[in-house]
Amino acid sequence: MAVCARLCGVGQSRRCRRRQRNNQQDQGSDSDMDEEEGERIVGQRQGDVSGGGPERGAAAAAATAGPSDAGEYGSGHVNRGGSTGPPHPQCLAELPPELLVEIFSLLPGAVLPNVALVCKKFRQILNTETIWRRRCMEEFGMKEDLRKMEAGGVSSQDLYVKLLHPYRHILGLWQPDIGPYGGLLNVVVDGLFIIGWMYLPPHDPRVEDPMRRRPLFRIHMWESKKATVECMYGHKGPHKGDIQTVKKDEFSTKCNQTDHHRMPGGRQEEFRTWLEEEWGRTLEEIFHEHMQELILMKFIYTSQYDNCLTYRRIYLPPAMPTDLLQPGLFKGTYGSHGLEIVMLSFHGMYTRATKLTGDPNVPAGQLTLDVDLSRPVALPELEQQRSIEELSRLVLGVHEEVQREVAQQATGTSSTARHAAEGPHSGASAAEEMATDHGACSDACQPGNSSSSSSSNCNETQPFILPLGVIARNGVYPRTCRKCFYGTGLIAGHGFTSPERTPGLFVLFDEDRFGFIWLELKSFSLYSRLTDHLAHAHAPNMERFEAMLHNMQSWTS
Repeated sequence: MAVCARLCGVGQSRRCRRRQRNNQQDQGSDSDMDEEEGERIVGQRQGDVSGGGPERGAAAAAATAGPSDAGEYGSGHVNRGGSTGPPHPQCLAELPPELLVEIFSLLPGAVLPNVALVCKKFRQILNTETIWRRRCMEEFGMKEDLRKMEAGGVSSQDLYVKLLHPYRHILGLWQPDIGPYGGLLNVVVDGLFIIGWMYLPPHDPRVEDPMRRRPLFRIHMWESKKATVECMYGHKGPHKGDIQTVKKDEFSTKCNQTDHHRMPGGRQEEFRTWLEEEWGRTLEEIFHEHMQELILMKFIYTSQYDNCLTYRRIYLPPAMPTDLLQPGLFKGTYGSHGLEIVMLSFHGMYTRATKLTGDPNVPAGQLTLDVDLSRPVALPELEQQRSIEELSRLVLGVHEEVQREVAQQATGTSSTARHAAEGPHSGASAAEEMATDHGACSDACQPGNSSSSSSSNCNETQPFILPLGVIARNGVYPRTCRKCFYGTGLIAGHGFTSPERTPGLFVLFDEDRFGFIWLELKSFSLYSRLTDHLAHAHAPNMERFEAMLHNMQSWTS
């Protein structure tokens, strides 16, 4: 008990002393006297503190700890022989080293250098591997890999101070500045390395397949006691690279040996290898001439960077209990452009999909889908769903209604005074008319509706089939859906010319899949959720996420 008490910084408790009295009943009166005397002396010390006595510091510590602490450390407690025990610690530096190790292990690693400046004792204790091993595990998720690193001669302290902490600001999700194509980079602590993985969609049109990953750079401490940056681009293995922090939430990579990216067969061999990795086929197997042109254009544009890129931080969208489904990242089909990655987020009564990867028509960063959750569309019977005319009638009817309301709002600002003069009944009637147009259908699956009937309606499924004449890259799509909503999709000419929002139908299949029917293009896009674990990627708050979305459009416009 005495050892335990010293580790915890307190003395023996009353319970421990009571057990001693039970075991030594013949000395019970003496023990009681000792305890009463200790409490009386502690009370006297408290009086000295209030009166400004010379032993104020020790008395304050004893008064805080209580009479049981006085019994252990002798702060004011006189034993039967008249000698005084070890003094009670009056400051943090007087605590036992093993207790200081435990305390320092709980502090964030970023503040430990300041702790080392306090005194020589603290600086020596901070050389304990236990402290830094715990920081590596709790802040960066490292576990058994630390033992391998220490066995190789690199301490946990060196690992934290020279690798993990200096490069902590690049962990998370990033969008590379590759013109209209964009991309998705995930920087993680992977074993004993910090690795930047470029996430690539599956080969077109297998939207349900998992994402592919390609390492672009890595940082480690294997060869020396300092962090080493290596470029992983190309097919000749790792070579010298560099990472620079441009500004907050932005960094750049540079390859110092671009000759490692070249192949013996020249650009033709590089293109053939890139094509197999990017599309999973040869150019001869792609019969569509327009698609061949788009693929060749992408290779020429992206290969010129040689992994010398600038990256801007992006966040995963925050989730709210009222969301129709879990927001996040999805991969979807985009016709001849292949598969692209979008970010689905919720904003009140709207859900929006923003491109993380793009194409020459609609670049990365643009709002590809904008869905109005207050305007559900009730699908007709299965046989009628086969008619593109019937679907167009339903969706375009809602689209015309939206346009009328937008026009009314535009003219309403100039006639506010006139409406106010006519009386409050005009505004009320307009609200009643709007509510009548939406009807009970809007209430059935409105986010935030807590009624049990609404919740059951959202989860109910109904048969679904694509209308005849609508082109789908992947004929394997769900044949049931939960709900459909009116929305618009962004289309544009080459070079993002003449962009316009065109009406379409948002189809919610399940928690991990949704689709969009582009009426004007007569095409269907199927989207499937990314299931990869993405650490260090969540937005601190909704305001920060909204600001990021706003900036993304300016990055690629």
